[in-house]
Formats: sequence, structure tokens, C-alpha cells
Amino acid sequence: MAIALDRSADTGGQPVYQQIAAHFRAEIEAGRLGAGDRLPTIRELARTLGVNRDTVALAYDELSRMGLIEATVGRGTFVRRPAAGEASRALAPFEPVLSPLVDRLLDFERARVRYTAPAGTVPLHSLVPDPSLYPVDEFRRALNRVLSEGGSELLRYGPAQGDAALRAVLAERLCASGVGATADSVTLTLGASEGIVLALRLFAVAGDAVAIEEPTYHNVLGALAAQGLRAVPVPMRDGAPDLAVLERVLVRADVKAFYTMPTFHNPLGTSTPLAHRRALLAIAAAASKPVIEDAYEMDLRFAGKPVPSLAALDGRGLVVQLVSFSKSLFPGARVGAIAAHGRVVDALLALKHASDLGGSPILQAALAAFVVSGGYDRHLTRVRRALLQRRDAMLDALASEMPDGVRWTEPEGGLQLWVELPESLDSAELLADAVRAGVLFAPGSQFRNDRRPSSGLRLSLALAAEDEIRRGVAALATVVRERLRAAPLRAVDERVSV
Repeated sequence: MAIALDRSADTGGQPVYQQIAAHFRAEIEAGRLGAGDRLPTIRELARTLGVNRDTVALAYDELSRMGLIEATVGRGTFVRRPAAGEASRALAPFEPVLSPLVDRLLDFERARVRYTAPAGTVPLHSLVPDPSLYPVDEFRRALNRVLSEGGSELLRYGPAQGDAALRAVLAERLCASGVGATADSVTLTLGASEGIVLALRLFAVAGDAVAIEEPTYHNVLGALAAQGLRAVPVPMRDGAPDLAVLERVLVRADVKAFYTMPTFHNPLGTSTPLAHRRALLAIAAAASKPVIEDAYEMDLRFAGKPVPSLAALDGRGLVVQLVSFSKSLFPGARVGAIAAHGRVVDALLALKHASDLGGSPILQAALAAFVVSGGYDRHLTRVRRALLQRRDAMLDALASEMPDGVRWTEPEGGLQLWVELPESLDSAELLADAVRAGVLFAPGSQFRNDRRPSSGLRLSLALAAEDEIRRGVAALATVVRERLRAAPLRAVDERVSV
């Protein structure tokens, strides 16, 4: 059975079961398979195509839903003989009309970079924490302990605001960093991703605008698109948002809030100085606009001196702060939090009640126990040490391998740094060559609202060890040198100042 399958479907293409269903549908509609013809058994077709039997079963279910096939127990699966007057309906499955917001989001998803590479390629593109550093055994002990103590109560729905013990633990840690927080001012979320969506919904409705840094975290752009919000970019200058532009933007009536990452910025890796943070808050206060501070990597400082967060400097309640365990611990816990005050907390709880039934009580309780036991801080010590070693290896490799004209940031924490190539290069056009050379990176265009070309790219410290980093940077430098020799002298729009 000759069915051409795109095996890269897991990176964003059409799922394999849909490809199988589409093949048989085409065969039936073209008359190459007629009424009463028998299809291969699920086991036979799965073996022929080299796929899981569940994949073939899903394909056959899809064809059955369309009215194209029918299965008879003990006999097999056959092309269906439609009843009189039914033929046209059987070949015309329901095509839903999607909302304009979803259509817009689909356009955004189709524009995402698809990372496919052979085994052994150095992964300098992803911010998923290194699984080899996950504290599996220690977290398992915490999980077993809370389940033994809490029993079936932890297997029920939890409160919308989240586990009280974990909220108290987070509030204590926030207070230690200078943020005035209590357990009642902290609301748990399903990672920072839900926190971003909730924070945006607090202040804006479809048609409104939100100020964002450019470049910025690409999933924020998706969250804006999904809610019908418009992004108003504020360019990054010397690793910080341009305050003059921010001031002009925030006075606009249609701009409802400002989303920012002042510490370990994604994708730049930079952190803004204290004076800049104070000036930013003054601008927001003058415009009476809230600030959404994404502090998702706040626990990953491995060098330099900490700078108070915007939330710690805020004396007026302007700042809603997002925190997460996804990058500092592991993403599977799906635990983040929003620290806020007053009416904002009430509004968050109303949004949570309207949109979900809360997170996992057992995971939240286990995480609280893990932090209280000291396991989280011991884990952070190991992770920070590894990240510092990886950062130093990357900086050394960049300095020794990259050609003249290439610049980069030097982060004091977090999982990423930014590389700025000469203006004649578009980093997205380098990606295929880099993959062939054995390295992956994140091109800068995906961090821009309009996806326009960028001479910048993000390199990650998350997954690769020091020797891999050196090998990956050397491979990338070779690609850059080759492109520079062949590149025409053309400028890529709006470089980011690093």
C-alpha cells in the first residue's frame, strides 16, 4: 500500500492519521476504491506503514465519521455503499466556520519556526530545561509524602486560587526579594503561559492594544493574537525598552498595559539597571497604565548582583508580576503564579472560575513540600552552577570562533543570550545551513510582531553541555563566515542594540 507520509508532522504539519484518512478519501472520491471494496486491517496497514495501530484506528474513525467506510465485526472494513440520495452528503464532511480570532491564530501558528534536525544536532534553540538536571528522586519523595498525608483530598478539585501552602511559600520568597506579598495576594496558574493570558485579560478586550518590547517572547505574540489584541512594539535599545518610545505609547487611549521582562529578557538575556526600572515605573504611573512584569527566570541568577524587580520597586500597585517553576525546575509541574493586589486579585479569581477548575492539587502540594524541605534551593544551586559553566563556555566559543562584526549579550542569569550578526545577514535564512552543519538556533524574526527579517538570533544554555556548546558555536560560526562571503551588502531592518 503506497501512502506517502510526512513524518515531520509532529513539528506542526498535518497529523499522520489525517494523512492516511486523506489518502483513502481521495481514492474513494476518484473511484479507485469502490463501494464494497475492502480496506486493509488496522494491524496490516500499521505494519506496512510503520506506524502505531492507534494511528490507523484514528484514520479509520475519521473516514467512518465522514460516512465513507463501515466496519463489520469478523469481516473487516469496507467502502460504504451510500443509501439513495446520500452519496453527495457522504463525500462532503462538515466544515466548521472558525472564528476570525482562531483564523488569525492559525496564521500565527503556521508562521512558527519548525525545528527538525537529525540526532546529534546541538540544541541551542530551546529553552526547555535540561532533563538530566531534574531532581526526580527528591521530588518523588515529596510527592509520595504529601499523597500519604493528604490522601484522597489531593485528588479532588482544588481551590481556584491554588494550594494555600504553596501560595504561602511563594509569598515568603517574594517578600525576601522585596515584593510585598501575602498568600492571599498570590494566585497560582498553569505555568507562566496561563499567567500571561490572565494578565492580558485583566486589562484588555478584543480590539485593544498592549505595549510590548521588541523583540519579545514569541508566545506572548500568540496570546495577543488569540484574544484579538493588537501589539504596539517598543524597541529595545542597549538591552532595555526605549523609554522615550514607551512614554509616547502609554499615553495612547487604546494601549491598556505594558508587558515587559526586565530581568533575563527573552530573547536578549539582558537585565535592565535600577535607574531604568525606576524611570519606567514613573512613566507608567504618569500614564496610569498597569505593567505586566514577567519574572519567569527570576530564580536563575548565576552571576552579578540582583536588581530589585519592578514589583519590589512599585509603591502604587501598578505591577502585576508573573513567576513560574517551568524554567527553574521542570515544565511538567505546570505551576506558575501571579502576584497582585486589591481588586486585581478578585478579578483574577473571577477569570479563573470562568475559564478553568484550577491546577493539580497534588502537584501543587508536592511542590510546596519540596520547597519547604530545601530541595528546591539545593536544585537551584546545581542548576545555577551548570548554567554559569555553560554561559562561560558559550562566551569563550563566541569570542574565539565568530568573525569580526558579530556581537552578543553576556547574561547574568537565565537560559539565553542574543547574537547580532552583520546587517547583511538574515538569521532565518541561515537556519537550514546551520542544521546541515549540526546546530540549531532560534532566528530573530520569530520574536518580532510582524515577523520581518532580523540579523539577530537567540542561543540557549538550557539543553547542551559545555563541549556541545563549543561544537555548536563553532559550526554556527562556520555557517556565518560562509554566508558573509556570499552575502550581498544589504541591510536587515532595525537591528537590536546589544
